[in-house]
Amino acid sequence: MLKQPIFLTPLFQERIWGGTKLRTEFGYPIESELTGECWAVSAHPNGQSIVSSGQYEGKTLGNLWSDHRELFGNLEGEVFPLLTKILDANHDLSVQVHPNDEYANEHENGELGKAECWYVIDCEPDAEIIFGHTAETKEQLIEMIESGEWNELLRRVKVKPGDFFYVPSGTIHALCSGVLILETQQSSDTTYRVYDYDRVDQNGQKRELHIEKSIDVTTVPHRDFPVTPQTETIQGAAITTFIKEEYFSVYKWNVTTSTTFEQDKPFLIGSVLKGAGEIITEEGSFPIKKGTHFILPSGLGSFEIKGEVELIVSHS
Repeated sequence: MLKQPIFLTPLFQERIWGGTKLRTEFGYPIESELTGECWAVSAHPNGQSIVSSGQYEGKTLGNLWSDHRELFGNLEGEVFPLLTKILDANHDLSVQVHPNDEYANEHENGELGKAECWYVIDCEPDAEIIFGHTAETKEQLIEMIESGEWNELLRRVKVKPGDFFYVPSGTIHALCSGVLILETQQSSDTTYRVYDYDRVDQNGQKRELHIEKSIDVTTVPHRDFPVTPQTETIQGAAITTFIKEEYFSVYKWNVTTSTTFEQDKPFLIGSVLKGAGEIITEEGSFPIKKGTHFILPSGLGSFEIKGEVELIVSHS
């Protein structure tokens, strides 16, 4: 039984809307000026995290899921269920909607659907997101899309650091310029693009839209899913529960001195957003700092986190 964290090396994806905050805010060694996504904890074929140290160094997370299922409490399933990203929206993202599991399985070669959630790490003053739409019927949705009534169709919501949003499948959504988030999602790369502001890429080409599939999967009328964070103060830390949902549970751990936890889940994903400290298990002490991502495996048992450190923690 492994009694230490599994540290992972993230991958970085260039995007037309990306910027430089993943380098300037987190110190990642990135040369590109258009880095939009950090795939921090991923076993998806389109971008796999690599174990950076320890007995499994050099293996992908997909390797561990396939060959060492005991690390994940022998959970069933063909794919590791979650994917954690950090997104830097230097420009507006395309307006998107994601399918559910059933639709994706049928239309996307067995891919999972995509429910996700966002924790706003930082944002510009007056930053906003697109979250939902105003159409009351599918017919009205089709009519407004076909006539290009985007300002009337799309709902905009102001955001601030520390906000949390649950984005289930079927929700029209987009990050807008100046927003930096941590995203927890199902392990899926299926996205239907509804609208892209008529932008062209460096080759002068517009990006593909998926209007028919988008209309198929969009929830009409839009449904809000309010999140009410609950914070519990324990010795040396404050634990905020954002959501406990079918696909994921997500928390913020704000450790101020030292606190002890019990790893009683099949696995825990941790991403450090602020500060530095160490994770102490029966096998030793393991330093963590802003930008560190790790998995605490099944059977780890009791462990301590020391330091001043803020993490987003999740499990399926």
